[in-house]
Amino acid sequence: MASKKSFWWTVIIILLTLIIGFVLGTFFSSKAVGRKLFLSSGNKINVILDIIDEDYVDTVDMRNLVEEAIPKLVSELDPHSNYIPSENLKAIKEDMDGHFGGIGVNYIQQDDTVMVVSVSPGGPSEQAGLRSGDRIVMVDDSLFVGPKITQDKILSTLRGATGSKVMLGIKRKSSDEIVPYEITRGEIPVKTIKVAYEVDKGIGFIKIYDKFGRTTYDEFVMAIAKLTDAGCKSFIIDLRMNAGGLMDAAVNIVNEFLPQGRLIVYTEGKSYPRIEAISNGTGTCQNSQVVILMDQLSASASEIVAGAIQDNDRGLIIGRRSYGKGLVQNQIALSDGSAIRLTIARYYTPSGRSIQRKYELGKAEAYNQEWLDQFSHGESFSEDSIKLDKSLKYSTYSGRTVYGGGGIMPDIFVPADTAGITSYFINLENKDIFQQYAFYYIDKNRGKLDTYKDYPSMLAYLKTQSFLNEIVDFAERKGIKRRSTLINISASHIITVTHACILRNYFGDDAFYPVYMSNDPMIRRAVEAIKKGEALPESIASKSKEKLSYSRQNNVPNNFAAGFPVQIPHQLFAAHHEFTPQH
Repeated sequence: MASKKSFWWTVIIILLTLIIGFVLGTFFSSKAVGRKLFLSSGNKINVILDIIDEDYVDTVDMRNLVEEAIPKLVSELDPHSNYIPSENLKAIKEDMDGHFGGIGVNYIQQDDTVMVVSVSPGGPSEQAGLRSGDRIVMVDDSLFVGPKITQDKILSTLRGATGSKVMLGIKRKSSDEIVPYEITRGEIPVKTIKVAYEVDKGIGFIKIYDKFGRTTYDEFVMAIAKLTDAGCKSFIIDLRMNAGGLMDAAVNIVNEFLPQGRLIVYTEGKSYPRIEAISNGTGTCQNSQVVILMDQLSASASEIVAGAIQDNDRGLIIGRRSYGKGLVQNQIALSDGSAIRLTIARYYTPSGRSIQRKYELGKAEAYNQEWLDQFSHGESFSEDSIKLDKSLKYSTYSGRTVYGGGGIMPDIFVPADTAGITSYFINLENKDIFQQYAFYYIDKNRGKLDTYKDYPSMLAYLKTQSFLNEIVDFAERKGIKRRSTLINISASHIITVTHACILRNYFGDDAFYPVYMSNDPMIRRAVEAIKKGEALPESIASKSKEKLSYSRQNNVPNNFAAGFPVQIPHQLFAAHHEFTPQH
């Protein structure tokens, strides 16, 4: 009896083993077949991720794996499509929107301490009682000094949601006491137009610094109104080092200068049929001379402005060949808070030219190296060194010849001015010595400097002071070796930048830029062109058979906004340094 039971138990176990083996084999087989059955070029990445997640020998952080893989995937496209992780998107959005939540101070980090250079008028810090020269040594009862307090740490600590509070421990030079200040963070504006002033009689100068953001056009209109009230009838727009940004800001600015019915720019892509932006004739500067300043870092939206002005023979482009970015990105938000900026179209100037430099998919490094090679070949110093693709020939409104395929060539070339720029001077700039010394000098002489109520009077006083040796000594204490020959060559530049930085701490950019750029050869040439009437449309049209050239003796030797006929998606980028960080 026992042997019969044992026999049947053995049979049952064998049958169960066979059934389980069959089921498992069928499961794994069907899983593999299913993967093969539904595999396509469109879902292959998802299938591979699923296989890794389910079958890989060890547990894998799939989120981290995806975050690492996406940039590599996007990098196989053009050089300007890119992935923005969620942790970076907020800062980028704030930058483009023109505001952020913060306490409203400009600061420097000196001797491992955060020093308040200036407070924003009417901002949270001024309302709380902070002053220029204050040292931030505590934040929310924690020590906030030392080498571990990095720029990223300062940024994440001082910025925050509008309405949130932060407790700062402040030490002033006149006292050893640390005084607590509770500050409610407010909305801090980020201006893209750094300065607007009368650079010469009747000539206004506007500096659009590093980008075109959501507030740039409104800032531009206010700058034009300010300069017009001051008697300016001609304008120089400085787009040097401006890497681009929102397309509609560039289009709206161009519209201020063109008569009705002129093409400003058009875009076209595989999934985006041709869309044009046409001037509507409401611009306030249609009869003004205009000069655009550009250099090799002017890109994208900057090139839209320059291309429209040049192709419509509306004004002059002065400077050096621009970067050469003719691609349009759309920023697409993803559900996890990240985003992708994907190239969706090319833009074309009114003559029909694309100014995009040549590139190969997935070869961004070679693309960037080619741009750097232009300068090692002397492009910044000699117009003859610039290689143009003569097969990409186009005509402006009046018949002048322009070329596509690699940036915008200026109408008047101005070589880079290296007179007085030595390795010693560059070292001072790179180590932020000028700004640090300016704070040191002001901190030591605040009583005297406080008596000056405008920058011209303070500048006159500064020019009576001897700075050079003191700056060199200060730099030496900061680890920059004294180089007597180079110091003598750069002496004038060192003094000028020092004056500008001291003035900036008291009077802002309105004082800094007029002094800092007081001997700028490109501005001088622009002023000369306007005084001679070279930037008048009729003068430009008469040059259709001639080549404007730069006279070296003048140089130091060594979507679219409402009102336009068409609409395109709003978040379009024709792309995409501050001396003192703002928080």
